Amino acid sequence: MYFCSMNIALLASGGVDSAVATHLVCERGEKPTLFYIIIGAHEDSEFSCSMEEDLEMVNLLARQYGLQVETVDLHRYYWEQVVAYLLDRVKKGFTPNPDVMCNSLIKFGCFYDKVGKDFDQMVTGHYASTLMVDGVKYLATSPDPVKDQTDFLCQITSEQLRVLDFPVGRLQKSEVRAIAERYNLAPAHRKDSQGICFLGNTTYNSLLHHYLGNREGNIVEWETGKVLGLHQGYWYFTLGQRKGLRLGGGPWFVVSKDIDENIVYVTRKIESPDLLCNASEFTLADWHEIKTPPGPTAASFADKAFYFKIRHSAEFEEGSFGYSEELGHYVISCNRSLRGVAPGQFAVVYAPYVDGRKICLGSGEIAGRVK
Repeated sequence: MYFCSMNIALLASGGVDSAVATHLVCERGEKPTLFYIIIGAHEDSEFSCSMEEDLEMVNLLARQYGLQVETVDLHRYYWEQVVAYLLDRVKKGFTPNPDVMCNSLIKFGCFYDKVGKDFDQMVTGHYASTLMVDGVKYLATSPDPVKDQTDFLCQITSEQLRVLDFPVGRLQKSEVRAIAERYNLAPAHRKDSQGICFLGNTTYNSLLHHYLGNREGNIVEWETGKVLGLHQGYWYFTLGQRKGLRLGGGPWFVVSKDIDENIVYVTRKIESPDLLCNASEFTLADWHEIKTPPGPTAASFADKAFYFKIRHSAEFEEGSFGYSEELGHYVISCNRSLRGVAPGQFAVVYAPYVDGRKICLGSGEIAGRVK
C-alpha cells in the first residue's frame, strides 16, 4: 500500500511522455502538482508558440487524476539566456545546442530556483534514468536507444540531479504509448514534438536572419581555393552540413568557416582525415561532471571503456577519455575518425554499467581536433 509522502513538482508538456509519468507517479500513491512551463515568445511575435492545445491536454490529465495545474512563465529567461547563448555561439562560428541549455538553464535551472526548490522531487517525462553507485547518484541511459535523452540532459547540475526523477526512463516508447492507451490518457495519440519550441511556426534560419541579418560571402572549394558560389552569412552553416549550399556537381559538405572573411569552405571528399571537421581525437573547452554529491568518480568506473556522443543518435562511439597535462584540456580519443566534429557541440561521455545501462558521466563543449 502506498501513502502520499512527497511534495512533487511534475513538469507537464501536454505530450504522452509526461502524461504517462503523471500516471506512474499517481499509481505509486503520490499527488504531484503539474507545472506547464511557458518558454515561447508572446503571441504577437513571429516566434510565438501556440500553447492552447498543450494546456488543454495538461488540464484534462489533471482532472482525470484530481491534480492541481500551475503555469510558470519563463519565456523572458529563455530568450535572455538560451537564445543569447545560441546567438553568441553562432556568431563565433560554433555549433550550439539550445535544447541542452534549455534543460540546464530553464527547465531545471530557472524553474528550480523559482519553484522546484520548494518541492521534495522534480519529475519529467524524459527518457533517462538514475542509479546509485557507492552512495553517489548518477544520470543513466534509457533502455530505448532511439528515444534516450541523456545527451540533452548532459549539462544539468548536481543539485538538479539530486531532486530529479524520470518515471518513463526505464520503459520503451512503445510501452509508454501502450500505458497511455490503456488508461485513456488525453495525449495518448498525440505526435511527439519536433524541433525547438520557441521557433513556433518559423524556422531556425529565420531566427538567425532576424537577429544577425544577411552578409554575402564566398563559398570556396577547400582543396583548390576556387570560388564556387555565394552565401548569405557563415552563421547559417555548420561543419559537416550538406543541405542548403545550392551548388552543382555535388554532394558538397561544409568543412571549415573563416568568420573574419565570411568564407564557407566546402569539399566533396568528406571522408578525408585531413579535413578539420573530421577527427578521431579532440579536446574539450571545459568539463561538466554530473553526479551528486560531488566528489571523486566511483572506483567502479576506473579502467573501463568509455563511450561518447557528439550529436543526438542511437549509436555510441567507443574510445578513451582523460585529462592531458600537455594540452591543458580533457581529451577524447575515439576508435575511429568521426565526421562533422564541430567546435561548440557537446561531447557527452558515458561509462558502461553492470545492468547494461550507461552512466552519463558528464559533458564538455568541443574546442577542436588535436593537431
